[in-house]
Amino acid sequence: MIIVLIGYMGSGKSTIGKELATALKYSFLDLDAYISDKEEKSISEIFKTKGEIYFRKKETEYLTEILNSSKNLVLGLGGGTPCYGENMKLIVEHPNLKSFYLKLSIPLLTTRLFLERENRPLISSINSEDDLMEFIGKHLFERSHYYSQAQYTLNTDHKTPQEVLEELLVYLI
Repeated sequence: MIIVLIGYMGSGKSTIGKELATALKYSFLDLDAYISDKEEKSISEIFKTKGEIYFRKKETEYLTEILNSSKNLVLGLGGGTPCYGENMKLIVEHPNLKSFYLKLSIPLLTTRLFLERENRPLISSINSEDDLMEFIGKHLFERSHYYSQAQYTLNTDHKTPQEVLEELLVYLI
């Protein structure tokens, strides 16, 4: 089975994904890291040198490759992955896949991301929590249609990674 974690940046896809993979004895793969390895460039470099359209095409190509060739995998998607091309359709229609939307509230995303914004190219130039909250709110509004197509939605507000992991395992076991 392939387990796909969907959510906004900072929602815990990598943290929870690694713990879930360990608990299930699956491999964990971060799609952005996979793309970086295959392209031999960071995501930021790909955007700068090749542009977003190139990146989004490669994102779909590599997502398809992973979904067609993997078994027993926990896959963390980039925050925008479900929103482009046929990516969400690939996920929804895959026969051996369960998808989870890790939903974190805008205020908690803002608090979490404001502290690490220098490591996130999309928000690195935002200098106030109010501006970041507005940015996240707009993005989530645009993306909610895609995120809500996941089979399961887990509200992760004020939950420890262990609590989220236990909740996920209920759906899988």
